[in-house]
Amino acid sequence: MAAARRLVVIGGDAAGMAAASRARRLLGPDELEITAFERGGFTSYSACGIPYWIGGDVGSRDALIARSPEEHRARGIDLRLHTEVTAIDPERRRVRTGPASGGAEAAGQWTDFDDLVIATGARPLRPGLPGIDAPGVHGVQSLDDGQALLDTLEGLGPRARRAVVVGAGYIGVEMAEALVKRGFQVTVLDRAAQPMTTLDPDMGTLVHEAMDGMGIEVVTGAAVTGIRTGPDGRADAVRTESATYPADVVVLGLGVRPETGLAREAGLPLGESGGLLTDLAMRVRGHEHIWAGGDCVEVLDLVSGRTRHIALGTHANKHGQIIGANIGGDYATFPGVVGTAVSKVCDLEIARTGLLERQAADLGLRFVTVTADSTSRAGYYPKAATMRVKMLAERRTGRLLGTQIVGREGAGKRVDIAAVALTAGMTVEAMTALDLGYAPPFSPVWDPVLVAARKATAAVREDAD
Repeated sequence: MAAARRLVVIGGDAAGMAAASRARRLLGPDELEITAFERGGFTSYSACGIPYWIGGDVGSRDALIARSPEEHRARGIDLRLHTEVTAIDPERRRVRTGPASGGAEAAGQWTDFDDLVIATGARPLRPGLPGIDAPGVHGVQSLDDGQALLDTLEGLGPRARRAVVVGAGYIGVEMAEALVKRGFQVTVLDRAAQPMTTLDPDMGTLVHEAMDGMGIEVVTGAAVTGIRTGPDGRADAVRTESATYPADVVVLGLGVRPETGLAREAGLPLGESGGLLTDLAMRVRGHEHIWAGGDCVEVLDLVSGRTRHIALGTHANKHGQIIGANIGGDYATFPGVVGTAVSKVCDLEIARTGLLERQAADLGLRFVTVTADSTSRAGYYPKAATMRVKMLAERRTGRLLGTQIVGREGAGKRVDIAAVALTAGMTVEAMTALDLGYAPPFSPVWDPVLVAARKATAAVREDAD
């Protein structure tokens, strides 16, 4: 009997363990030997759920774990926690590992592979500012990070009620909500002109105004210069170029970058953002037996035609499934993304898909923009909530380029209509004929997205005249 193929997986979260699990379902232990290395203590968990655990919407840390290490091991995967891969040798098909804590054993040992899956994720941005590593300053990338923040919050005295969040992107606004729910007075600092730079500034203004109305102080144009510490060495304020903001706890929400240091050292191909470049099967370009997925890769943007880095669990799980299928002898591909994302801060829902104005301009596209205000339900139906939809369409062709939505209940997930239209390459005029579900409790006769599509259609026609 031939020896089993050897699959090595670097990273024990969504992409890595989805790949290992799918490959195991297709091939038994006699055909495929699977070893997975994870430098942390948890596997297969929802990092996106951490703000809701911190805020109390999710009752426990374990609720965020989809599959425990013990469950993976019971399915025939040799999963090794607290073990860090320190080098990849593509030519000799091996990886070097050592204990994640470093120390005398950090030189580690080599493990051979026939196939390698790189699922190293992304690392949170942590600029080298004075005091950035002081106690009381927290990132929220992993379950360990979330637990450390909770421990800090629970250890603060009853008078400790001031929180500063640095960064007003998805994580920043979600953590602002979590801290408000825990009774903190929250200040959000961001160097941009408006929060949520994943939106156009006019839509970001709506988010700013809504957060102010919730009692969250949002300070824009505020470049953080350092974290002030008190006599006990703990963070007690955040400094910007023009002011100082007292803080009992500081949360960083400055975004992430692909964790691809190992790949770079191994000479594997990286894109402009530093993410690994793969083919449609998620195989690293130029390397037949090395695969990559999740937050460490760049993916094709179907609207712009370029690769970009988007760190989302939805993509990571799909990548893992595709990699595992291909390793297991099946066939699958990942065609690309349109850049869809949705979030919320308290009762405000925020969504976008496709291109922003600045992105379309950078690509040299000529486009029209429209905004439309509407309601989530028929206007006469109780609790109808307002929303604004912004739509970009290409001049002359009318091709949909992007959609942004800011509103109350029922607003966020409507972006999926536009995401499907973008994926299909629809024009805004074709969108106006979409057969969407209608009843007064769910939508006006004309859904808000279609109202915007009608306005965009008219704008395209006027532009052509």
